[in-house]
Amino acid sequence: MSSPANRVRVGFVLLSGPMRPIPSTRIAALNVFPWLEQAGYAPELLHAPEVATETPELTLSARRIAESGVRIVVFQKVHGASAERLARELESLGVRTVFLVCDLVEPAMCEATSATATVTEFLRSLYPAALQSRIHVVHDGIERLEVVATPRDHRADAREPLRAVLVTSSELFEVPVLGVPPPWLQVTIVGQYPDARETAQRLRRTWWALQRSVGWRARQALLRAALSPRIRRVRWTADGVYDELRRADVGIVPVDTRSTVRIPGQPVPIWQIKSENRLTLKMAAGLPVVATPIPSYREVLRSGENGFFAETATQWLEALQRLRDPAERRRVGAAARASVQTRYSQQAQASALAALFSKLLASR
Repeated sequence: MSSPANRVRVGFVLLSGPMRPIPSTRIAALNVFPWLEQAGYAPELLHAPEVATETPELTLSARRIAESGVRIVVFQKVHGASAERLARELESLGVRTVFLVCDLVEPAMCEATSATATVTEFLRSLYPAALQSRIHVVHDGIERLEVVATPRDHRADAREPLRAVLVTSSELFEVPVLGVPPPWLQVTIVGQYPDARETAQRLRRTWWALQRSVGWRARQALLRAALSPRIRRVRWTADGVYDELRRADVGIVPVDTRSTVRIPGQPVPIWQIKSENRLTLKMAAGLPVVATPIPSYREVLRSGENGFFAETATQWLEALQRLRDPAERRRVGAAARASVQTRYSQQAQASALAALFSKLLASR
């Protein structure tokens, strides 16, 4: 490890601050700081807002940054006119710049910076051909690689059902694609829910979700799921999510690929540009995972070996039926952990980022 005085200073313009970081800030930036230090870099915060903002009005002085000795500036998902302007000013002063992005296609920011780092090959492929040489893949790192699920040696049935865990950044009221679980399956959804003690708030949220549903069939399906004793909804907390992973028998990542919802200005529906993080999170815990085959997941999972792909409800049930067997769960779970614990570790993420920094400094 190099001494602090010899480390290359790298300034970070973050999407959110370290006191209340959103997941992308924590995973893409804050988690890798210690590893970057080991690689000879000195990360420091130039912009870290209390409220996450992708397109802030940045007032940073490029000249002051350059004169302070910062040699690289990383924009963590921050884009827009003021970010582009700052990046160009920094480049003109000899400071290299990197756009670090997980789920957006922003050609203007890619053009303004020295390099862009995306989390998947698919996200990289969505950028214009003329910009491909500037784009590098730096995968999300697994946050707590030491967490491993505790396997149960039983064949799941209605009396002792298979425990499936679904981690989401939203507030799901039903299980996408799968619907209401069969008697031998219990699903725990870890997401953005009110605390379990806030019963009135939970009821209000369910009522609002029903009102947003289009058509009586959709409302009926949501109500059945909301009332099902085989679906638990647990509020996400930094430690609680890992408690649920430890208790689970399998992980599931179902995605409704019928959705056409897009982030404004993006070329494809939201579900197509999801990162692999929610998949590798479960695989790293040694859980056999059943997932919808979206682009980023195809880079990680080999169906039948280290997990299963399923698209229709029938395929989902067939895969989960196989995992009722404890021997099959152990086989697939062990293969899942082995396939991601090195490639998607924080150390591998930081090494890729450090290699990109070195390349930029050498090319200057």
